[in-house]
Amino acid sequence: MKKVFAIFAIAGLMATASCGNKEVKEETVETEVVETVEETTEETVEATEETMEQVEETVEETVETATEEVK
Repeated sequence: MKKVFAIFAIAGLMATASCGNKEVKEETVETEVVETVEETTEETVEATEETMEQVEETVEETVETATEEVK
């Protein structure tokens, strides 16, 4: 009877240990995804700011050119 109990105890510990590792892996994957999203967001914001600056410069040049033509 003690051997049967020991076998069930070992099987239970093995099941618990294997389930615990999966959660750690999932958390690692989630962390990697969050980091990737943050990096992508930062890159997108930088690209948007650069585009806005280019558009502002183009508009200013266009306004200057139109003003000179009207004079």
